[in-house]
Amino acid sequence: MQIRPIGIIHTPFRKTAGTPIQPCAAGGAIGTVEVFHEYQAGLKDLEGFERIWLIYWFHRAAAPKLTIIPFLDNKERGLFSTRAPARPNPLGISAVRLLAIEGNLLNIADVDMLTETPLLDIKPYVTQFDSFRVRRRGWIGKLSADKVVADNRFERACRKNRR
Repeated sequence: MQIRPIGIIHTPFRKTAGTPIQPCAAGGAIGTVEVFHEYQAGLKDLEGFERIWLIYWFHRAAAPKLTIIPFLDNKERGLFSTRAPARPNPLGISAVRLLAIEGNLLNIADVDMLTETPLLDIKPYVTQFDSFRVRRRGWIGKLSADKVVADNRFERACRKNRR
């Protein structure tokens, strides 16, 4: 399996601590997506969508653990019942607002990822396909969403001797 970035996401968030944990908590935070030039033709017709899915690599995530204490809780949970970034394959997804396209740059809002995040794919958000009514919301359904920003619990420790 080979996965290569198709671009880089630029946001105001340089550290995990204080970064919104989902686009709905981002308060309109603005960012840009720099799509590499060889993929620019794939942006044709994207401007007609209000929201797009960004699929990206959690490039600063810590090593995965199968049980973790997620941002919204103080109880240990199974990793796959959370959206924690420290995963066996550290993939992230966010439904951001598409504000404008200028060449190979996408101006976006409601960003919830760190700056310089590698972008793997873009898909349109389509309400007929992406919005479901549900009855069960697991452990999250029992919580209030008071805390909507991350701390640094899932960030890879910085090495003192970076090269």
